[in-house]
Amino acid sequence: MKIRPLHDRVVVRRMEEETTTPGGIVLPGSAKEKPQQGEVVAIGEGRFVDGQLRPLSVKAGDKIIFGSYAGSTIKIDGEELLILNESEIFGVLEG
Repeated sequence: MKIRPLHDRVVVRRMEEETTTPGGIVLPGSAKEKPQQGEVVAIGEGRFVDGQLRPLSVKAGDKIIFGSYAGSTIKIDGEELLILNESEIFGVLEG
């Protein structure tokens, strides 16, 4: 199943987090924080500003940083995805 977000929304797949600390301690699933980085899977067409469609600043495939409590989690075909507004994205990771 595919998802097409509307307006200025972005669908993100969270990046996998480390399961071992730098000191070698293995963290159980309940102790791990959800990662605040992800890859853009799909984007909406943009937002109307002053009667003109303004496209989004991100594109599918971009690696982004977002807040801990940003967006809503959904499950599609057994995969957990996040839907964010473009304004909830802090930045794009480059390089």
